[in-house]
Amino acid sequence: MDMNTIRKNARDKMKGYCRVCPECNGVACAGEVPGMGGTGTASAFKNNIESLKRVKILLRTLHDAKKPDTSTNLFGYELEMPIISAPITGSSFNMGGALTEEEYANAVVNGSVNSGTIAMTGDSADHSMYLTGLESIKKVTGKGIPIIKPRENRAIIEKIRLAEKINPLAVGVDIDGSGLVTMALKGQPVGPKNRKELVEIIKATKIPFILKGIMTSDEAQMAVDAGAKAIVISNHGGRILDHTPGVAEVLPEIAKKVKGKITILADGGIRSGVDVFKMLALGADGVLIGRPIIMGAFGGYTEGVEMVLNSMKQELLKTMILTGCNNINDIDNTKIRI
Repeated sequence: MDMNTIRKNARDKMKGYCRVCPECNGVACAGEVPGMGGTGTASAFKNNIESLKRVKILLRTLHDAKKPDTSTNLFGYELEMPIISAPITGSSFNMGGALTEEEYANAVVNGSVNSGTIAMTGDSADHSMYLTGLESIKKVTGKGIPIIKPRENRAIIEKIRLAEKINPLAVGVDIDGSGLVTMALKGQPVGPKNRKELVEIIKATKIPFILKGIMTSDEAQMAVDAGAKAIVISNHGGRILDHTPGVAEVLPEIAKKVKGKITILADGGIRSGVDVFKMLALGADGVLIGRPIIMGAFGGYTEGVEMVLNSMKQELLKTMILTGCNNINDIDNTKIRI
């Protein structure tokens, strides 16, 4: 199996839902939500891609960084790369259903662990999908992170209790799903949280808590103040609000505000190890990968996910060699030009 085969298989299996374009940039699938596209004009999806393109990498070849270390640590767990599979559910209504929810979750969770990293699993209006993700994480002895939709606090805490039973590395809420169309269509309303509600959720568990969907520095600081251990800078892949800026545009400002106070993860438009490097240089501690992981799972199941992640790891390694970075901490804004 190679990447061309994976892409062809994924295109065949997701026909009518994802074209697996040569460049995954949101143009062909604009407005296809449910589906794989961005909401409305897909401006938010496109901005994720374009903002990363504007970041240029400074080539350096006179140094001793010949065998860089790509590993990093998340909540005491060693990852071979600062790349995590993003929380995604809804194979049946977003991706065509060629894989069942269980098959998709198992492929992503197992493929991620086999590659030396972890996956986040998601939530949806169908409660069984959340449970499927938990079961996949349980099978790899808790090496994963379940993410919960921003429902009423009582419902969130109930789902946290289910997560605690499998002892995951962390748990979180994707607050960027507050306006998710697929939830509303299925009678499962979601919405934003005020400071009091956020504190209540975070204090409800001793497991590290992640807040996914931060796009401004003031809300990043609010997450710090409320006790979150990590944030994910994300516009939900451009799937909930049209015309938001790209993640790479807002990341430096947020990093300036909270870097060192909280773990910063970035999610949006990352398609290669070079893109991973750019996000780290802009201030992220790690990244989440979404659509490429979907392609890997549908195109090659567990092996496909492994191939996508290992390819990104090798691209990151090469970029570190050619910029003089011995380890992940060496990657900073002196290595790029904006």
